[in-house]
Amino acid sequence: MSVLPAPAGLEPAATLRAALWMLGSVASFSLMAVAGRAVSFELDTFEIMMYRSFVGFVIIGIFVTLTGSFRQITFRTPHLHILRNIAHFTGQNLWFFAITAIPLAQVFALEFTSPLWVLVLSPLLLGERMTAIRATAAILGFVGIMIVARPSPETVNIGTIAAASAAVGFALTIVFTKLLTRTERLVCILFWMTTMQLVFGIVCAGFDGDITWPSPRSFPWLIVIGCGGLAAHFCVTKALSLAPATVVIPVDFARLPLIAVVGLLVYGEPVDLMVILGAMVIFGANYLNLWSETRKRR
Repeated sequence: MSVLPAPAGLEPAATLRAALWMLGSVASFSLMAVAGRAVSFELDTFEIMMYRSFVGFVIIGIFVTLTGSFRQITFRTPHLHILRNIAHFTGQNLWFFAITAIPLAQVFALEFTSPLWVLVLSPLLLGERMTAIRATAAILGFVGIMIVARPSPETVNIGTIAAASAAVGFALTIVFTKLLTRTERLVCILFWMTTMQLVFGIVCAGFDGDITWPSPRSFPWLIVIGCGGLAAHFCVTKALSLAPATVVIPVDFARLPLIAVVGLLVYGEPVDLMVILGAMVIFGANYLNLWSETRKRR
């Protein structure tokens, strides 16, 4: 895969390292999708989220213990933590459902609309201004959604609705994370994420009085889901610390062709050229906004 030219002042080596970190994120998200399908025949989405959160809680607990980061874990803005984790828990449950209901490439294409929903929500929740470029990007993204989903009685189903709704949940997560990062450290956000969502998972999974214990076949896949989620976010954060978003985010688009190949080889899902085209329009809308924001900061 080619790496985009580095902006002025950015070392080519840093660009390459950032791209490699993003490839780690691409691999992690793709593994999560495969693992989610592997356990979906035995566990419902609430149970998957419960076990994912438990794995994440253990990992964060070990990290905090080894690094002595206890003082970074505060609870100064409980309402933001609660709102963020309700949004993420809802979005992630919808995502796990969607990967079992529609082709993986279609799920990932619709997931790419999350940054565009952030553009729509930011003026309402963050007080940011809706510029002409942002409005254009949002409209282009909507066109991309129409190309991917091709709404009609034959193509729109509960799976596409779940995937599109998951993108909104992830967008709300991004917005509330932006608010939290003004006062909280990353380890604090991740600690409360795994803690709260473990509680949410236990409550929702146990609502019917029946929580399924994972079989020996499913257990390794749950470890992959738990580790993959944390690894993906760590890789993205590391990549963004090395290079601008205009360099980093395009690499994330590699998730689509990769998961399309996985869907074809593992699950026999045909490659839908309209999904690829729609995803390219969505990517173009995202990149237009990133390019505009980068120019403003120069």
